[in-house]
Amino acid sequence: MTRREATAWSWSAIAFVVVMAALGALVQRYTLHLAERVERATGYVPDPDGTRAFLSQLDQPTFRQAGAEAIAQAKGVDTFLHRYADKAHRAVYGTPYGPWDQKNVGSCVSFGWGMGSYVGQSVDWATGKVPSPPLLVATEPIYAGSRTWGRQPPIAFAGWSDGAYGGAAARWVSGLKNGVGGILYREKYGEVDLSTYDTNRCKQWGAYGVPESLAREANKHTAHSVALVQTWDGLAAAIESGFPVPICSNVGFASTSVRDADGFLPRGGSWGHCMVVIGIRHRKNGSPRDGALIMNSWGSSWVSGPKWPADQPDGSFWADRAAIEAILAQGDSFAIGGVGGFTYRDLHHGEWLAPQPVSQLARPQPAALISGIFSLSQ
Repeated sequence: MTRREATAWSWSAIAFVVVMAALGALVQRYTLHLAERVERATGYVPDPDGTRAFLSQLDQPTFRQAGAEAIAQAKGVDTFLHRYADKAHRAVYGTPYGPWDQKNVGSCVSFGWGMGSYVGQSVDWATGKVPSPPLLVATEPIYAGSRTWGRQPPIAFAGWSDGAYGGAAARWVSGLKNGVGGILYREKYGEVDLSTYDTNRCKQWGAYGVPESLAREANKHTAHSVALVQTWDGLAAAIESGFPVPICSNVGFASTSVRDADGFLPRGGSWGHCMVVIGIRHRKNGSPRDGALIMNSWGSSWVSGPKWPADQPDGSFWADRAAIEAILAQGDSFAIGGVGGFTYRDLHHGEWLAPQPVSQLARPQPAALISGIFSLSQ
């Protein structure tokens, strides 16, 4: 080897080392970013005995029973409930519907249930079942309620560690027989301002519960129906009739944060997490695979890549049937019923209209809000 060749080889070797170091730094940075997101996902702490205790209190605990009509009449059409939420959000706030962010608190169960409640109420309004579009649902009370009064058995102090489970959230949102539990919205209640998400309040209330006066205020808006979803067909029928499904499990999607060409993320890793299903697509209708649209609670930037359809919300992804069935098999995912409980509804999926200009949509007065999936107690 000549001196010139040796020098060239040395520079090539140096360049190779520099490139590999840069790639290593990028990989490390991506890994840390992904790990941070997976850590952020923690917040679902299963309690099978607690969920079974709640189910034993229901006349029709499963969607197979409560939603028998919706299952029998389901047509297997692709359904996108985010479009109803978008219409309602534009009507009230003048901006498109988008993802929520639980930030650094393991409050995912309240976000799954809060987002599901909001989307379901939006469906009821958009289909003419109630007169006014809903305000956003406050998550802090759901988180606190699912950690204290909503548990089976109830507890007064939940401690400072994070987490809750689906059955407790279902019980709280349904309202307890002692006059507490239900839904509060993103607005002011006396001196308590729930207009924006507050992580400090989330932690404080998550430890000690919702102040009793607000817990009783929440009881004015309680879910008509909740039911355990156990099968893919049940989930598809629930979504087709406009009933969102908060899903709680340890099934993860940590293999990548980039959606594939069809908008899917593959199953990977373990997430103790709660999210919400707000859409369904079927292979028989031309989709490359059966899939459920999952809305996450990590804001918009945690995931990227292609979307389907084009108006798929930021922060969401499609999951295939096998992954969804694994989630449902853990026995803590519930459908939230609409007006009339779980009666079948034809949402006329082929008649989507372009969003109306905000100026043509009336802004509701908060006092006039009556949410369709929730009963208004006197």
